[in-house]
Parts: sequence; C-alpha cells; structure tokens
Amino acid sequence: MKGLRLLMILILMTVGFNLPTALTQSGQKILIPMDISQSDHLKAYGISYMALSEGIRVDWLLNYRGGSFLLDFNNRMIGECRLRGVSFQLIDGAAASVIYNEVQSEDNNTEVIRLEKEPRIAVYTPPGSQPWDDAVTLAMEYAEIPYQQIWDKEVLEDSLRHYDWLHLHHEDFTGQYGKFYASFANASWYIAQVETLERTAKSLGYRKVSELKKAVVERIRQYIAGGGFMFAMCSATDTYDIAQAAASIDICAEMFDGDPADPTANDKLDFDRTFAFENFKLIMDPYQYEYSTIDVNPTNLLATQDTDYFTLFDFSAKYDPVPTMLTQCHVNVVRGFLGQTTAFHKRFIKKSVTILGERDGSDQVKYIHGKHGRGTFTWYAGHDPEDYRHAVGDPPTDLKLHKNSPGYRLILNNILFPAAEEKPQKT
Repeated sequence: MKGLRLLMILILMTVGFNLPTALTQSGQKILIPMDISQSDHLKAYGISYMALSEGIRVDWLLNYRGGSFLLDFNNRMIGECRLRGVSFQLIDGAAASVIYNEVQSEDNNTEVIRLEKEPRIAVYTPPGSQPWDDAVTLAMEYAEIPYQQIWDKEVLEDSLRHYDWLHLHHEDFTGQYGKFYASFANASWYIAQVETLERTAKSLGYRKVSELKKAVVERIRQYIAGGGFMFAMCSATDTYDIAQAAASIDICAEMFDGDPADPTANDKLDFDRTFAFENFKLIMDPYQYEYSTIDVNPTNLLATQDTDYFTLFDFSAKYDPVPTMLTQCHVNVVRGFLGQTTAFHKRFIKKSVTILGERDGSDQVKYIHGKHGRGTFTWYAGHDPEDYRHAVGDPPTDLKLHKNSPGYRLILNNILFPAAEEKPQKT
C-alpha cells in the first residue's frame, strides 16, 4: 500500500502538472488557505503534520485567511495535497514576502507562528475501542495524523513521558461507570465495560475502580505540570476535575464500588486541586445521569438543534497567540452539539481559565483553556461536533461528509498547538 501511494503521488506530480522553472527555485512556498476556499479543512491539518514529520518548515498564519499554513516548497507535499484533495497555491518568494509583511504588520490582528516538529500523540482510551467511538481519534484517522493508544497500565508505568500531547477519551474518572446504571445496567456492553474496568483495577493492585482512576488522574496531573499538553472532551472534562476535588473522598454509591458513598462528600471537596472548576456540587443520586452542577443539562440548554450555536472569542494574535491558535476557524459562530457533558456553567469556572467559546447571552461555556505548572489543558464540551444528539449504538460519523467542519477544526487546532515555537509574551 505504501509503494502504491508513492506511485500515485509521483503520477499526480507529473501528469498534467509541469512546474515552471521559477517555482522550483529556493524561496518558493506552498500556501494552504484555510478560509472558505479550502476544499478539505480537516485533511489540511494532516498535510501540515506530515510536513513537520519530514522536517519541512511550516508557518501557521494566525487570522490570515482562516488560519492558513505556509510550507517550504516540496514536491512530495504538492503530490500529497492533490492526493488528499487539499486546496493549495504555489507562490513565489516575492508573494511570500508580501504575505509575511502583511501578517506581521502591527496594523493587523495577525501573526506568524513557526511550527517546529510534529507532536508525539497519545490517546487515553480503553483496549478494543474503535476510532469512531471518539471524535478526536475520528478526526486524526481522517486527517491521517498518527497516534498511539494507551490506558491505565501505561499511564501508571510512566509512559506519558514519551508523548507531547495527550487526549482523554470520553472517560469517567469518578469510577461510576459513566453513571449509565439506571438505563443500561443489564446491557451487555455495560456489563462488559464494568468487568474490564474491575479486572484492570485488580491487576494493577487497586481494590476499586475509583481508586485506580484517582491514581491515573494524579499521574496525568504530574504529566501536565511537567510541561505536557492535555485535551479532553465530553465527560473526560468535568469528571477529571471532580476526581481531583474528591481525591480523598468516596463519592461512589454501593452499586459502583460495593460500599456507600460519603454522605458529606460535598462538604469535603478540595477546589484548590482542580484545574478549571470550583464551588460546584456533586449529584450523588446514582440513578441520575449527571455528575455535578458543572454541566449544562440539555433540558436546560434553552436551544434546539436548529438554534444551538456558540461563538468563538476574538483574541489578539500578537499578544495572545495561544488562545488565537486554539480558535482558528473559517467561521466565528459554530454549531453546538450535545454530550454527557454538553457545556459548562460559567459561574463554576475559575477566573484563571481562558474561555474560548460560549453561547452568547448565557452562562453556557463550550470551550476553555488553562495552565497547570509548565503545561496546559484544553477542554471542549460535547461528544461529536457533527452528530448533534449522539446515542449509544449510533453509527460512526462519516467525515468525508463533513470535511469543512468548524467544530472538528477546533479539535485539530489542539493537535498542532504543541508544535508551535515558544514566543515570548508581549508586555
């Protein structure tokens, strides 16, 4: 298959595509526009990742034509763009200089960010999970960005030190098995999930799944403090902070861990340990499909599928390059989507956290970013940006039908974010 792919690239580079002599000289560039002219936004990220992996210089032009990429001239990248259906333009050195001058001008809210090298990517996910179980792995599969799957054993064995970027699959870090008990206690997939989790906990020396997850949360916390980048969606966001706040408390009802939860748990939560949220209350009822007051329940969303949107904040590319990178898109209003964690109530978000996207005129926040130690976390509420009301057993989303998805672009911004050259913050 690899040989066939290379042959196709060579054909695409030669048949009907004769490069003028001027374009083969040094100083030439490949511009990959990311505005509405782009035919496949999602695969464009994969092209940039591949270029980095082959040592090709890539500049991310923040707020220029939707956050475009400018690559050093390379025949193979031209062939890959054609093979993957990614729009591109060949420009000479003079045209590239004009773009750089425009983007770096103090008169424009734009900036050039040099991408240094491809991030090493890990996805925390249970054994046997399929790419379509999770929007992030689905996006990486479609964009052809490589990643490794790890789970509890690898985290506890310190494997995270080998990776620059960690994504948390839609995990329940509280040890309550997703709080699916009321609806799915007798379902074969739920029973199998519980058996896998309990077997894993025992094999790693833990009496309860909740104790195992607290240990995993702590190792991930150390990874971020040491400079790691963490991205999470849906229930992996709020349950991670809940597990941190409840590090020394039993919050699991008897059907989850064999003994009652601490009835005074809400009085003992330690919000000094949490990354993003504070002053929330746990929902202790094991039959209620909700972890805490952090989440905006879909019944309180005050929107329908046709009216559910959130707005991306407009940041200064020169003074706030990090949130600007994370919000690059060809639109500034994005369709919302549900999940076990659909959105965050703003009143529970710490002031140290940067809000990247929220529903206008409400306290409903969709997308946040923050720091811990030398690393960062970015959390994106909801399950699948192109499957509004994802249900257990639904078919996978076909990203060939959503190759220009703004919601999926936000995910892929995060994958390239760790590749960025560190720029000093202006004062």
